[in-house]
Amino acid sequence: MTPPLVIWLLCDGKPGHENQSLGLADALARQVPCEVHRISLAGKRGLIRRVKFALATSGNFPKPDLIIAAGHATHPALFWLARKHHARSIVLMKPSLLMGWFDLCIAPSHDFPNPPQRGNLLVSRGALNRVAPVSGEKSGQLILIGGPSANHGWDGEKLLAALAEITASGHWQLTDSRRTPAGFLSAIGQSLPAIEIFPHQETTPDWLPGKLAAAAEAWVTEDSVSMIYEALSSGAKTGLLPVPELGTSRVLRGIGELVTAGFLTRFSDWEKSRTLTTPPETLREADRCAAEVICRFT
Repeated sequence: MTPPLVIWLLCDGKPGHENQSLGLADALARQVPCEVHRISLAGKRGLIRRVKFALATSGNFPKPDLIIAAGHATHPALFWLARKHHARSIVLMKPSLLMGWFDLCIAPSHDFPNPPQRGNLLVSRGALNRVAPVSGEKSGQLILIGGPSANHGWDGEKLLAALAEITASGHWQLTDSRRTPAGFLSAIGQSLPAIEIFPHQETTPDWLPGKLAAAAEAWVTEDSVSMIYEALSSGAKTGLLPVPELGTSRVLRGIGELVTAGFLTRFSDWEKSRTLTTPPETLREADRCAAEVICRFT
């Protein structure tokens, strides 16, 4: 029997970063036997302290074949652990250290609008995530609410009006994020009581991937780039809920390209046709990147 691939995940305590690492680990496990171990660096302040903690903690786990990390706070520990244990290092973003210090960098295209020709760079469409589509009939209807960001402002009244139109029929479920303004869920509950609300603090890590996998339709506020790519990874028809844009950026241009390519439907377009565009394909970036990792390192 082939021994399992031993994977260490370095986690900084930020759900978005951990979601990327788990997305790649899950995809690897769908293709080869894997044994996954998690090292949490959350709360460890200072570069030296984080590295020392990671080195000390690593003795509790079997020798790794791969070490995966996302988040700038994890990069020094990833570098030193990989050197110490002669493991392959995979960083899931544009690294804060020299790219050549890592065996593979998997980064979303908005991090590299003009990617250099490097053998250890793999550009993905969006950040990796844990969502995997399921076969068979899907009927779920899901709404994902973000909040103000570097690229977007907030207009709660306009968003409530859009939600009222979208949810006029069918059974809709909704969750928010840590950026959602305080009181907005209460406003939804008061004005649109038919929507079933699940505050993000009360859901498990598996809740959103499971709901998206079963969703036929999803609406996401345009600021929530990671949730947009999660919805597209589920195969759901996906609409963009309106929030004010703050200037221009690589992230906004990337969303615009997805709209032009037919992956996403803006609310203003949906108002005209009352239909969501069927995406030309389901994004399976975690599986594609996992296959590349296996080809390179096993």
